[in-house]
Amino acid sequence: MPEFFPLSREDQREALLAAAERSGRPLHLLEKDVWVVWALRHLFAGPHAQHLVFKGGTSLSKAYGVIRRFSEDVDLTYDIRAIAPDLIEKAESPWPTSRSQEKKWSKAIRQRLADLVSDELAPALTLALAEQELPATARVEGEQLFIDCEALGQGTGYVGPPVLLEFGARSTGEPSEPRPILCDAAPHLPDVGFPESTPQVMRPERTFWEKATAIHVFCAQGSFRGGARFARHWHDVTRLDAAGFADSAAADRALALAVAAHKSIFFAEATLDGAPIDYRAAVTGALVLAPGGDARRVLAEDYQRMVEDGLLLDDAEPFDALLRRCQALADKVNAAVRGPV
Repeated sequence: MPEFFPLSREDQREALLAAAERSGRPLHLLEKDVWVVWALRHLFAGPHAQHLVFKGGTSLSKAYGVIRRFSEDVDLTYDIRAIAPDLIEKAESPWPTSRSQEKKWSKAIRQRLADLVSDELAPALTLALAEQELPATARVEGEQLFIDCEALGQGTGYVGPPVLLEFGARSTGEPSEPRPILCDAAPHLPDVGFPESTPQVMRPERTFWEKATAIHVFCAQGSFRGGARFARHWHDVTRLDAAGFADSAAADRALALAVAAHKSIFFAEATLDGAPIDYRAAVTGALVLAPGGDARRVLAEDYQRMVEDGLLLDDAEPFDALLRRCQALADKVNAAVRGPV
């Protein structure tokens, strides 16, 4: 069986065109997905694999098949216990106990993680690309590691060719489990060998609460940390609900409170009038998933761009229908976490 990457560029393009025709997925997304899986295989076969957890929307798509959309970035948690054991030992706690301590920890962790990415992870990735003679280079920006590949296809521009490996190191990534990862093109081209990986992956219940609380913040502020391409979170929580993971997340009170406590420490946010956003309230019966006013318009525009670039594959729905589902989901989760009246 021929492997994908040793094929000529022309044969790679022909293979992906065939997979695109059979799957209905755009060539540029199938191509980028191959690089995503290659990156996961590289990272989770390396010396830092025991400290890494694959998380976020891409993990929902690749590891659990919960969402039917293309997820372009690789979100990874590097265990805080491995990168900051000295800080944890001094505090006798895995988390900072004050706001000033949080700032000190975050500054130290970001610097250590940036050093790890630039001094160890990026050179190892560059070496692997060179050894396999792959048409790509590695680039570092702080704690982010990019794979800049020579793209075979182009979309609308909403999703660019570079693969972003985005590292964080302010949690343990728990709960997690190993899950097999395949390329999206692989089932449609059984005679071609594609990269595979079995990373440690964050459980969907935690991903639900991570995304739901991020949406809650957007609804309170009307903007989103990190800028554009945020409509995916609304799509994802409804698909987590359809797969039963919203119900199991709502039933896990300890996990919900742990996410709220973690975000209150490391990701404190405020409303437009300066009032602190209460994450604990969000996970105990006051969760908001449907924005109003100008925030709704901003979200609708980002959602439309996502649809136009083909990210939702065959699972797109009208924006208003999506928000009705989100409102119903918030009502259900709030009722579940409050318990019997």
